[in-house]
Amino acid sequence: MRPIDLASRSGVALRRAFQTQQLRQAAGSRQYSNITSLPPTYEKLHSKYTEVRRVLGAQRLTLAEKILYSHLDNVEESLLNNTNNGRDIRGKANLKLKPDRVNMQDASAQMALLQFMSCNLPQTAIPASIHCDHLIVGSKGADDDLQAGIQTNHEVFDFLESAAKKYGLDFWAPGAGIIHQTVLENYAIPGLMMLGTDSHSPNAGGLSTITIGVGGADAVEALVGAPWELKAPKVLGVRLTGKLSNWASPKDLILHLAGLLTVRGGTGYIVEYLGPGVETLSCTGMATICNMGAEIGATTSIFPYTEASARYLEATRREQAVKNAAAFQNFPGAGASEDAYFRFKADEGAQYDELIEIDLSKLEPHINGPHTPDLSTPLSQFKSTVQEQKWPEKLSAGLIGSCTNSSYEDMTRVESIVRAAEEAGLKPKADFYVTPGSEQIRATLERDGTLQTFEKAGGIVLSNACGPCIGQWKRQDGVEKGTVNAILTSYNRNFRGRNDGNLDTMNFLASPEIVTAMAYAGSTTFNPVTDSLTTPDGKEFKFPAPHGLEGPKTPFDIGKDVFKVASQPPNPNEKVAISPTSERLALLEPFEPFPNSDLSGLKVLVKVSGKCTTDTISAAGPWLKYKGHLPNISANTLNTAVNAETDEVNVAYDLDGSKHTIPELAKLWKERNQPWLVVAEHNYGEGSAREHAALQPRYLGARIIVCKSFARIHETNLKKQGVVPLTLANEQDYDKIAAGDEVATVGLYDMLQNGGQGEVQLKVTKKGTGEEFLVPVKHQVSKDQAGFILAGSALNLLSKSASV
Repeated sequence: MRPIDLASRSGVALRRAFQTQQLRQAAGSRQYSNITSLPPTYEKLHSKYTEVRRVLGAQRLTLAEKILYSHLDNVEESLLNNTNNGRDIRGKANLKLKPDRVNMQDASAQMALLQFMSCNLPQTAIPASIHCDHLIVGSKGADDDLQAGIQTNHEVFDFLESAAKKYGLDFWAPGAGIIHQTVLENYAIPGLMMLGTDSHSPNAGGLSTITIGVGGADAVEALVGAPWELKAPKVLGVRLTGKLSNWASPKDLILHLAGLLTVRGGTGYIVEYLGPGVETLSCTGMATICNMGAEIGATTSIFPYTEASARYLEATRREQAVKNAAAFQNFPGAGASEDAYFRFKADEGAQYDELIEIDLSKLEPHINGPHTPDLSTPLSQFKSTVQEQKWPEKLSAGLIGSCTNSSYEDMTRVESIVRAAEEAGLKPKADFYVTPGSEQIRATLERDGTLQTFEKAGGIVLSNACGPCIGQWKRQDGVEKGTVNAILTSYNRNFRGRNDGNLDTMNFLASPEIVTAMAYAGSTTFNPVTDSLTTPDGKEFKFPAPHGLEGPKTPFDIGKDVFKVASQPPNPNEKVAISPTSERLALLEPFEPFPNSDLSGLKVLVKVSGKCTTDTISAAGPWLKYKGHLPNISANTLNTAVNAETDEVNVAYDLDGSKHTIPELAKLWKERNQPWLVVAEHNYGEGSAREHAALQPRYLGARIIVCKSFARIHETNLKKQGVVPLTLANEQDYDKIAAGDEVATVGLYDMLQNGGQGEVQLKVTKKGTGEEFLVPVKHQVSKDQAGFILAGSALNLLSKSASV
């Protein structure tokens, strides 16, 4: 039987043929003659990969392309349509993908499930999970905070749990852990493709899993079994050489890279890591790097499968996954060349659109911030930068952990320097908080004595939840809003006001060990690599270089039974818990379809200047409680945006000159049936995969957003909700448009009718003078997205399809 015949078969025939193959481990030595079949996920991946190779021939592929293209619904349609016969796929092809699973955190799961319920299906088409991690406020400590969080949010948790039972989803209760850490420990395996309703879902790329952060409407597409569309990303290669030493950590690599690329540098790209330096990193270190790829706007990030990856799978009690990965990589496909095998690494000779080289041995610790994750400063220069910029020299708090940096390796490295300080008689001078990423991490750190070390030093261990990282932090130190202060965190994001709601809190991002050492000093100008502290007995103490363990010596402790996942088959008799009088949850009403003509009579609600993130458009923190209630949460829309014409925050002016907050004016215009638009600058919608940042403006009457450039996830979210995202063809036209101006579209309806083909302009009529002029704009609307917009939203179209 020829290899191509074997590769094209599935099921029983494939399994019988598979029994005759000699399967070697990825390293090439050990045989797996006892394995008689590939698991269904790898059977499907193998079949699609064979088709990809048939279509693209000997074309060299990056790892990201191998996995992504092997999840296409129709390989030929996606890879050969408008791509110069497959030669120009990146940046041009519209990939229609079938992910393996969807993971949702509790804040975003509410709206995703409300949308899924509208489709009236008995169960999801693919596996999915719900993780209750966002709604727990960090304050006094794990037990008190968790109890208070459950009491405050029981209505939402009951809704999510009942929906999980009805539709057959995995349910992770409050306290079980942060979604990204839990997914890495339980669901991520090499070669999978997942969608996650959170921008830091690419965390799983550390285990060679393509995971993309999306909005709830995107998740619903996958949950109902429809193909999920993505413009084929370009691929940015980061070649690593050398090995990290002393104080340098994986966190410093991504902090440094963020400084090189900025928050927009990864837009439209997948970041793929390669080179000999990769083999020196732990699996969790690679996950940290992929997690923060969101901070450079990347579609996702991914590492090859390494020996460290296998060790992590074994430590998390997934030995069979190691065997499956080895078997899959050595299962022959089409042809006799190396291309017949799916290796979890890039093909030899694969080309990258851009290539950056970083020598890990030369990397020093970095600190990024304040107010943006790409303002990167080497530690050796941070003291002088603090003094030059007149940033606070006193450190008010140090916070470590979160989904980004709560691994066993992170925490044992911190433990080594805490023990040294403890022996010298030192205690942290700043408040010191520790957030375990999951119950498995917490229980293992407790078993091995690490948490006790932190608590003895005065550290406050918070619950296994997001907490202060996403604004769920009730500070106990008396720092009130309006007080300028500095905190250091090992988190991933540091937008203004994000952590405690105080716009004057400066959050500086660093590795857990740098955060901890500086918490002992209580100073932002302390350099633990070179500086010393004075002990109570008058001696000079210098921190030793941190050292830790990649993983526990015995497998991770699973932890308390109450935090184990609840998995169950779908139960059609389960009633989803939503009270008709709820202030937290509300069933959705469909948005109206696009009119049978171009838009006219739109008014500019506000012209925004500077950074306008999803935090700006739909703040988190205390507003998370309204994630399932669109009318209530809409009261925060753009409430930290800066008015470009007055420099005022959250101020907009009605046509009669009266002054309002931005959401108040939007609500007034909604009541008057006055459609509106926003004009903004670069990277509009940067930040979290926060679907509400698209839903809320749409609910209040927005029809288009016009800006200089968009962040990828938000641009997609807008289209899914029926809002048209347009970019200025000439950026200087931003200066020509003002609040109150009237706008009509020219060519937009025809473009939508033609499946995204055609040019669009805006006819602007100046308020007061009546002057008219045309503004050329660009769009990236695909055929499917045009259908969403015409229908009024993606949900409208999906609901209609599901009912047929």
